Amino acid sequence: VIGDRWITDFNALEELLSHAGDAGLGERWAEVKQANKIRLAAMIRESLQLDVDVNSLFDCQIKRIHEYKRQFLNLLHVITLYNQIRVQGQKLDVPRTVIFAGKAAPGYRIAKVIVQLIHGVADVINHDPRVGDQLKVVFLPNYNVSLAETIIPAADLSEQISTAGTEASGTGNMKCMLNGALTIGTLDGANIEIREAVGDEHFFEFGKTVEEVRELNANGYDPWKVYQTDPELREAVDMIRSGFFSSGDETVFQPLIDSLSEQRDRYLVFEDYADYVRCQNEVSKTYVDQNLWMKKSIINTACAVRFSSDRTVQTYAREIWGLGECSNLNEENQQTAHLESGSSSEERSRSSIRKTK
Repeated sequence: VIGDRWITDFNALEELLSHAGDAGLGERWAEVKQANKIRLAAMIRESLQLDVDVNSLFDCQIKRIHEYKRQFLNLLHVITLYNQIRVQGQKLDVPRTVIFAGKAAPGYRIAKVIVQLIHGVADVINHDPRVGDQLKVVFLPNYNVSLAETIIPAADLSEQISTAGTEASGTGNMKCMLNGALTIGTLDGANIEIREAVGDEHFFEFGKTVEEVRELNANGYDPWKVYQTDPELREAVDMIRSGFFSSGDETVFQPLIDSLSEQRDRYLVFEDYADYVRCQNEVSKTYVDQNLWMKKSIINTACAVRFSSDRTVQTYAREIWGLGECSNLNEENQQTAHLESGSSSEERSRSSIRKTK
């Protein structure tokens, strides 16, 4: 549709917007995404000896492990999906592969416990025959740039779910967006600009805003009242407390539960849970319509132009440094090279000196 012009002119990606609903482009787009998912699935198989369904929704949260990043909130939703299958006998709207990757600081105990919980939940769900390929949980170790280069192009859904007011900016959300992932997120950090760029209808928004967070805390937020009034949340938390995901050992994840009590759920995991589940249901219903999903994916890539470093430098040059646009240096260089091609090395040397001066 636009060829490879976008490599040297990133703004060319915006032209995809007028073709986002094109069926042919959507089919080709889906083929490329599928090839990237197959590549990631092969890595998962090799690394973890786990087979995942490449036709499932690849739901990715790849970032530093931290309480404010709320991997715990993601896990509570995963456990809720598991209970829908295990207890209620439901079949999920779409199969889902939930992928985590990231590192915890060496001395950050709660972050280490969260990683342990991810492994515990994965071990139970991935070995439950009642679940089958409907739901898989993956933690890829040793997250680095090379691993990101495989995960990000394969991501269908980008988890950007930090508590509103805690994220400075973030660039992982931009990378996923550029590669056609749709974002589920709070109005925090660069998520705000992503939503502005793609439009509300192409961004899965949930959770309290910064102002609502402040108001809630000022009025005395009690997370355990939320726990008592939400049966699905209570069931998920009780499973963690009871040792369901730690071979019956109730002490393993107690530090995580204690932190919620001692800090009064500082990052509003319980408060945002219900709205997060609602939003995830919307994600699943949207993913069922693959033509619609691919259209939204194309729009996300096209709108990522806003976050280009080229555009940033151009804006700085124009608005801050007061620099005008340069002439076509490439054309001038070609003409110079042609003129000098018949010159002696001594003449070329003198020409080079003159240019330097």
